[in-house]
Amino acid sequence: MAILCVIGARGGSRGLPDKNIRPLLGKPLIAWSIEHARKVAAIDHVLVSTDSPRIAETARHHGADAPFLRPAELATAQAAKFPVWQHALAEAERFYEKQFDILVDLDCTCPLRDPADVAAAIDRLRQDRERGVDMVMGVADAPRNPYFNILEADDTGRLQVSKPLTGNVFSRQAAPRVLTHAGNFYVMTADYLRRSGSLLEGRVEGYEVDNDMAFDIDDELGYSIVEHLMRRRLGLVATKPDCG
Repeated sequence: MAILCVIGARGGSRGLPDKNIRPLLGKPLIAWSIEHARKVAAIDHVLVSTDSPRIAETARHHGADAPFLRPAELATAQAAKFPVWQHALAEAERFYEKQFDILVDLDCTCPLRDPADVAAAIDRLRQDRERGVDMVMGVADAPRNPYFNILEADDTGRLQVSKPLTGNVFSRQAAPRVLTHAGNFYVMTADYLRRSGSLLEGRVEGYEVDNDMAFDIDDELGYSIVEHLMRRRLGLVATKPDCG
């Protein structure tokens, strides 16, 4: 099976300007995702989809291909992922002169992922595509639950639980389990991408990751949290001195 990894990195960002090439522990943010992709043996090619020549050059410097610039209409804050993937797949097949069987997407803003999880998700899709699975994506336990502590205001401003149940739910443990869209990786068949129009149109299943791998970077707070978690993972957080 030919497997393509696409890393999307548009140039604009309202919450954190130039975030995709902002330094994180000594290297541009995008470099972490490129390194993760290159550690997954099943991935044949790593390609960056961007509208920014600066990001494209940074990506090439760190070992990815960036053979085209993304059209402006696919580089807005409102642009959906699915058409970006479809465009990248078509351009990649033209560039590499081959058809791909599987597309893997790694988001720049989720550098806390474990490449071993990406490899395992690829293996799972290979095994389960015969029973109709189109995509495997990273998910984690949601920190907030619409049956318990996510609220909506009605037309008068009165608050109510977003998804009320008969008898109400008085603890998080009693609420139905919900998952958050981790965004750290997506593994899909290329056929699904070619024939479909949106992310959850087909049979999409979750690959569960730990909650501390589901943080992404959208603003300064997110950057600070991810930086701290990465320092802790890499053993770069100073231990507290013993004052006793």
